Amino acid sequence: MRRLLLCVLLLIASPLHAAERLNVVASFSILGDFVRNVGGDRVDVTTLVGPDSDVHVYTPAPSDAKRIADAKLVIVNGLGLEGWLPRLVQSAGSKAQVVTVSAGIAPLKLGSAADPHAWQSVPNARIYVSDIANALAAADPDDAEFFRARAKAYLDKLEALDREVREAAAKIPPERRKVISTHDAFGYFAAEYGVQFVAPLGVSTETEPSARDIAAIIGQIKAQKIPAVFLENISDDRLIRRIAAETGAKVGGTLISDGLTGEKGLAPTYIDMVRHNIKALTSALDH
Repeated sequence: MRRLLLCVLLLIASPLHAAERLNVVASFSILGDFVRNVGGDRVDVTTLVGPDSDVHVYTPAPSDAKRIADAKLVIVNGLGLEGWLPRLVQSAGSKAQVVTVSAGIAPLKLGSAADPHAWQSVPNARIYVSDIANALAAADPDDAEFFRARAKAYLDKLEALDREVREAAAKIPPERRKVISTHDAFGYFAAEYGVQFVAPLGVSTETEPSARDIAAIIGQIKAQKIPAVFLENISDDRLIRRIAAETGAKVGGTLISDGLTGEKGLAPTYIDMVRHNIKALTSALDH
């Protein structure tokens, strides 16, 4: 009888806990991946800007306001990345707590603007993950230890990933650590791992390079003997292919910058993204 009662209680409790999963909205796919790694099956994660999509130029859909209204937490990058988000939160009438996970990071500057792409440095990604773990634990104290344990396991993976990237970058001859990419998404990667990136677009894909900008970059490639140019998964590739054709620099492949790929793509997770990018860079530059 006691065993039967225990089984009944477990059956009752299980769907209740599933129904009480923390409802979290992440602004774009990389943050969504971080939340899933920390939250596991105790969170329901919705990502506003999905795989292979550009967070810089995203236009919210009416369904996004409903997602925000239903959320307990909204996880955002900040540093000017999601310029469309404050109005969306306001129009949704949401009481969700908005958590800016770049808050503990000293931003790099591009002109007068902050460079928002801080996740391209793995040590910065570890700050994001710690902030997400703290936010989840505060929003759901009953599961705080669960979130902290999962965060620690994931942080250990990121620490190993950081070592992996440093070792790979160190093998590239110093004079060949120079590439062209579509827009300035890799400043934090460059600062962390010593690879120089030059981009015809600015910090945002919203900007359009002038003919003078393009001519200057073509001249720079030739003068500095920059060996490779790279496409990005979120950007139109015509400009980079034109620059490659005019300079003789080889197209080194596609770098994943502001959004993960779909499940069947090159980089469905953050760790996949970083591994893909350093492999693409070393393959193009290390010979």
